[in-house]
Amino acid sequence: MSVVTSNNGSQEQSGLHASGRGWPIVLAFVAILSIGGWTYLVAMIADMVPVMDMTEAGPGMGLFNQFNIFRGLSDEARAALAVICLPAGATFGMPTPDLNGIDLLKVFLMWSMMSMAMMLPTAVPMLKTYFGWIGTEGNGERSVTFAVMACALGYLSIWLGYAVAATLAQWLLSKAGGLSDMMAPATLALTTSVLFAAGLYQFTPAKKSCLQRCWYPRWVFSGERQAGMTSGYREGLIQGLTCLGCCWAVMTVMFAVGLMNIVWIALLGGVMALEKTFPSRVFPAVIGVFLIAWASFLTATIYF
Repeated sequence: MSVVTSNNGSQEQSGLHASGRGWPIVLAFVAILSIGGWTYLVAMIADMVPVMDMTEAGPGMGLFNQFNIFRGLSDEARAALAVICLPAGATFGMPTPDLNGIDLLKVFLMWSMMSMAMMLPTAVPMLKTYFGWIGTEGNGERSVTFAVMACALGYLSIWLGYAVAATLAQWLLSKAGGLSDMMAPATLALTTSVLFAAGLYQFTPAKKSCLQRCWYPRWVFSGERQAGMTSGYREGLIQGLTCLGCCWAVMTVMFAVGLMNIVWIALLGGVMALEKTFPSRVFPAVIGVFLIAWASFLTATIYF
């Protein structure tokens, strides 16, 4: 076996990490889940685009209005036709303004799909390092593969917990009038508050500590490098909590730009992937400065 350098700077023997079919299987497993999340989100948007004014879904979504069958009509005519042709909640996955039990399940499913689409890809570097870590002690390729897949599920479980919290927050904000029927912020106060909070969090010790552990994972339940599904799942929970501590604020920016805003889903997912994959003290600060500056600009428009 050859010697390689892992992403935490230590040298380890390279066994299953560099050869065999195990890692491609894990990668395919993560890709299937991520693509499933994106497919659901794209289907939601595709069902809305023909008959809804997508500018109401948040910044950047107006690009999709060129595919709207009501384009070119006045706002009044568009609104009247939308009511006639598309009763509330008629689109795929779209909750009604009442937010009853079924609607809350739809909201939770939406957040779950967002977690799979946005967060699972950011875990690939960690999963690859974990695969190499437990694959250097003579563990069988099959057991290592299943352990790393269990780690991915443990990681996802934490973000499904976030989906529950986000669903509750969305319900409370909707009932308080903070969100529109298109799940976009109804007040500038909500937008600026979320942006300020997310920007400030980028400079906190908690953010820096969690991001450091995302860059250089520390394994808690694999001290002896045993490839078990139980230890893999528990390891995924630990790594998921670390990722949550790192990324929850950036993820919550969705409340400021519109929860159905697939443009910002892709953008924020890419930003978090870059932030977690490439160690840099500058990039997280740039994100924080951008969010605070954006919030400051919006606040200034209120008074000037």
